[in-house]
Amino acid sequence: MDNPNTSLWRTVAVAILLYFATRTFYRLFLHPLARFPGPKLAAATRWYEGYYDVIENGQYTFKIEEMHKQYGPIIRISPYELHVSDPVFFDVLYCQEGRWNRYPFAWDAWGAEGPTIHATQHDLHKARRQPLAPFFSKAKVSSRQDMISRHVSKFCDRLSNIAEAGKMVNLGAATTALARDVAFDFILGKSYNSLDSENFDVAVLHAAQGAGSLWRLSKHIGYVLFLLQAMPLDWAMKIADDDMKTFFAHMKAAMNDTKDIMDEALSPSPPEGVKRTIIHEILDSKLSSHDKYFKRVFQDVTSVSGAGFETIGGALRLIFFHVFSNSAILQKLREELDSAKAKHLDVNELKVLEQLPNLTSTIKEGLRLSPGIGTRMARIAPDRDLFYKEWRIPAGTPVGMTTILMHMDENNFPNPRSFSPERWMDNNRQKNAEKAYAPFSKGTRMCLGMHAKAENFEFESDQFVIGTKGKGLLEAHVNLRE
Repeated sequence: MDNPNTSLWRTVAVAILLYFATRTFYRLFLHPLARFPGPKLAAATRWYEGYYDVIENGQYTFKIEEMHKQYGPIIRISPYELHVSDPVFFDVLYCQEGRWNRYPFAWDAWGAEGPTIHATQHDLHKARRQPLAPFFSKAKVSSRQDMISRHVSKFCDRLSNIAEAGKMVNLGAATTALARDVAFDFILGKSYNSLDSENFDVAVLHAAQGAGSLWRLSKHIGYVLFLLQAMPLDWAMKIADDDMKTFFAHMKAAMNDTKDIMDEALSPSPPEGVKRTIIHEILDSKLSSHDKYFKRVFQDVTSVSGAGFETIGGALRLIFFHVFSNSAILQKLREELDSAKAKHLDVNELKVLEQLPNLTSTIKEGLRLSPGIGTRMARIAPDRDLFYKEWRIPAGTPVGMTTILMHMDENNFPNPRSFSPERWMDNNRQKNAEKAYAPFSKGTRMCLGMHAKAENFEFESDQFVIGTKGKGLLEAHVNLRE
């Protein structure tokens, strides 16, 4: 006679096996996406993606690239999600018309639904974005030229001094420090002076780089980020290493400043002559009181500033490396800028810099190789089917495209791994390239701060290229982070 406990466990094991077998059969043969091409293992389980995200340290993007070569321009990359590799479809998927939700699987992994850029539902994102959009308009950004120039001048002076002394510098830390100081000054009206730090607050860069690994892990094991967020900041400071302590100190300073600005703005007699910040825009908007509580406002501050300094710092690092590794590119830029100055043009004006073809082409090429988002951006049309060629994509299906893969497709950009500003100088080549170029994405979720980023690139490239001339030899070297 069987032991009752043994029988119970056998029944449980059979039930579990039957559940997974039934689920796998459904996903492979009965699911609405079953007819789409792609690896069967990816269609059966998210752990296929999880392996490349966690074990292979974020390589699923490039696995998707391989899958497209094998299966075609539209593929199933998980039980629930499709991916398209065709620039013609980009303007269909990332357009302004219609309702578009974000795929919660990717964005919930950050553990913060509060920030505007993380809002997955169309109406919620639209409502939260509305008061912020004017703050990042081109006119608003242009009005802050003096502030941007001040930080850029400090950046140039520091690098020139380092070059003259023949010292080594972490260029990634330096460009990120510049971007961080500009971002917080623009958003909060206060800089945290990372450019004054001896090592450019490299710890903050290290923490930001580590966030990607944490995000990929928490996508597949959701409670990881929940446990970390449940830990009080003071506790985290006690057990953190030096890099994380520096990062937490920056976060705590931004948190305190956000609270102070909110308290001033909400006081019965707010002080006059205070700089407008995104906090004022949120508090003065028609958003509900739920959207104006401290935690959500602070999440907007950190997410918007973080998105700004991460993308700007990374792209500037790449541009500077290539410019100072290629004397021909550097010489063309110097000659163009010297020519503009000889014509008595004010090279501190954005409208002047935008008319310089070599400078503009160099920046565009840098943004091609270092777009704002390196991973796919899945969208959901909740109320209608989408169509790609002969394929009907059911309503509610997450569909993504990856900008960096589009920018690195040799059909769109010949010799795509080459840093070649010349590809933007020829009108015919540029016209074709523009069809597959979207460094700030497009549509309803287009990068909120694209004008701030573009202006920062213009000022930075101009002053740094001129500012280092004749002040010492600056060489670029690359160390790959494992």
